[in-house]
Amino acid sequence: MKVKEIVVISGKGGTGKTTFTASLAPFLKDVVIADCDVDAPDLHILLNPRIEEESIFSGSAKARIDEDLCTRCNLCAEHCRFGAIDKTPRINPMKCEGCGVCEYICPADAITLKDVTTGKVYKGITEYGPMVHARLVPGEETSGKLVSRVRNEAKKRAESEEKPYVLIDGSPGIGCNVISSITGASTVVIVTEPTLSGLHDLKRVLEVAARFSGKAYVVINKYDLSREMSEKIEIEAEKSGAPVLMKLPFDKKIVQAVTGKKIPSLAEEELFLSAGWKNLLKTLTAE
Repeated sequence: MKVKEIVVISGKGGTGKTTFTASLAPFLKDVVIADCDVDAPDLHILLNPRIEEESIFSGSAKARIDEDLCTRCNLCAEHCRFGAIDKTPRINPMKCEGCGVCEYICPADAITLKDVTTGKVYKGITEYGPMVHARLVPGEETSGKLVSRVRNEAKKRAESEEKPYVLIDGSPGIGCNVISSITGASTVVIVTEPTLSGLHDLKRVLEVAARFSGKAYVVINKYDLSREMSEKIEIEAEKSGAPVLMKLPFDKKIVQAVTGKKIPSLAEEELFLSAGWKNLLKTLTAE
């Protein structure tokens, strides 16, 4: 069975991407949920999964020196372009990029690269279906690799349990973690807001989505804060071939729901039972 990935992203943080993703979850039957915003995951706060499995993720390696073998020739320090090795020699793990030059250049074979833990992956179950999420260790890189791990785990679970959808809360911005979130995805939903920065960031992320994924759509959150800017966003979205699926109004009830760790679509039923929301669901789940 072919699994359809629906990825929700945004050009910047704070547009309501995760709130929108959480609101979608109860309406998608037979879905696996994934939080690919590994730098700052918070979808689990609203969906409250019961963790079934936890595993370590190693996305990079750091150099280690065997002092018993080291001859103090300092070739490693001379060739390290990142300044990670002093003349002791001692390696600063915060500066080491794991490039392997020191290991290659060492005449005494005193340096080796060791895998380091850069994050953790969590598998669990929510009221609305299985969930996979992860957390990158603060300061660590390779978030794109961790995003790929989360996506792969979610897709494997969907295939094994014959679930037709994987709902993904992607990363904000246009970096490698975003590319990793959307590459090859069936559908991408871009959540934006009616501000000048929102429009600017939308233009950038539309270009990324056009290059790496399938069909893209736009959702304007808090559209009534600036109807003029919302119109400009609609024009830009249509021009880019990514039609606006829905315009969500600013509603204090949604804010209250989120601060109370409740899913907005269940707390504010009037808005999320509207014809616009039903049309959005129909479009996203269409084959």
